Amino acid sequence: MQLVLASESPARLNVLRGAGVEPHQFISGVNEEAIVDSLPEASPEVVVVTLAEAKAQTVAAAVAHQFPDSVVIGCDSMLAHDGLLVGKPGTPEVARERWTTMAGGTGVLLTGHSVLRIQGGVVGAIASGTASTTIRFGLPSPAEIEAYIATGEPMAVAGGFTLDGYGGWFVDGIDGDPSSVIGLSLPLTRRLLVEVGVSVVELWQR
Repeated sequence: MQLVLASESPARLNVLRGAGVEPHQFISGVNEEAIVDSLPEASPEVVVVTLAEAKAQTVAAAVAHQFPDSVVIGCDSMLAHDGLLVGKPGTPEVARERWTTMAGGTGVLLTGHSVLRIQGGVVGAIASGTASTTIRFGLPSPAEIEAYIATGEPMAVAGGFTLDGYGGWFVDGIDGDPSSVIGLSLPLTRRLLVEVGVSVVELWQR
């Protein structure tokens, strides 16, 4: 059985590889901003799950003929902080503003996952869910924030920080699943795989 990761994220790829799975990686190309804009009253959990489902469904439709016996995993992560749900900063200015407000405080990293089962080239069962982890941010100096922004890392990751990269220096601790913060929750993914009739051990490289 094959596993298809509907994400270009190297961090998610590394989580799976470190856990004994070698996935095929595809980019969904969904318009995330349009999906978020279509859900103005939705809860943060609904937003991240809807995004994950859109990514998984788009990729599953594209690869079902190529991987007729497989599972497709779609993922999305956002940070809930100060009453707002934020994704990737995108620009140094936004990253700087985020870190100025986050430093010394806490936020909740929400990760949505969607798992689709493909059997006989037909997309079948789907299971989706969320994981949440509290992040306790440190107090980097203004110079450290500028140096972090200069690496380019925070602009391309949910919430503007990482746990497994440069940003890890500025995270004092977490309450929850570390793999979820990196981008792919192993415990949640295992439970969703069970819901579509797959044991994670079937995906391990031997």
